[in-house]
Amino acid sequence: MTQHASLSPERWAAFSRDQQILMIGNEMNRATRLLRLADRPGLLLAYERVLRLVDLTVEVQGDYGLRRELLRWRDLVAEMYVSPELHPDHHFTAFRALLQLTPASARQIPLLLPEVREGSEVRNRSRSAER
Repeated sequence: MTQHASLSPERWAAFSRDQQILMIGNEMNRATRLLRLADRPGLLLAYERVLRLVDLTVEVQGDYGLRRELLRWRDLVAEMYVSPELHPDHHFTAFRALLQLTPASARQIPLLLPEVREGSEVRNRSRSAER
């Protein structure tokens, strides 16, 4: 395991639910960049980090409903991880579902998720506005 291998459940539990979901979302956002670059090895590492953080969250969260939803969501990421092909639509659907889990993370949806998808090209509203 990579970057988060040494992160203990005790340390992870010190973060709020919102912070935990946002940090998982941060890894998904990194994965988005790698997906755009078609960097499969990097994308797999990003998904490993996502899976590790989800596992930690499930381990430390007492909210049964959140744990259940995260485990269901984890299956989506695991499916993309083992798939031999890149699936941008699945990635963005999973990313949106994750961000909808808390009000704080849901406020990030307009900033992080693409509005326009044309074939394999993905354009983000905030990035196209910068051009």
